[in-house]
Amino acid sequence: MASIHNDIPLSAPAHDVWDAVRDFGALPERLAPGFVTACTLDGDARIVTFANGSVAREVLVDCDDARRRLVYAISNERLKHYSASVQVIADGEMRCRLLWIIDMLPNELAPYVQGQTRDAVIAIQKAFPPAAA
Repeated sequence: MASIHNDIPLSAPAHDVWDAVRDFGALPERLAPGFVTACTLDGDARIVTFANGSVAREVLVDCDDARRRLVYAISNERLKHYSASVQVIADGEMRCRLLWIIDMLPNELAPYVQGQTRDAVIAIQKAFPPAAA
């Protein structure tokens, strides 16, 4: 099983980043603008449209406010398994880390997903720019 890890340092308070992460339907506005172009809620799922035109149905598995951890899954004809967790970890009062882990099958799709996550990380960092001094 392929496992993709992204440990993203952000210059923003953990509670602000967590508020954006837990807002399950607001990816294009709050967490990954530009990378995600549209997001529609459908029950416990979100239909996500990415900048490259691909679309995914992501099902909310868990949203744990105490741990600042959200888990979602994708199930479709191409992916045998896809489970992702996003956790926000405080690093002082004005900084945090966003830990995003994806476990997936088949392994052959991992390079594509890794490339997509690189673009997503750039969008996330732009959504939380360093504060002006």
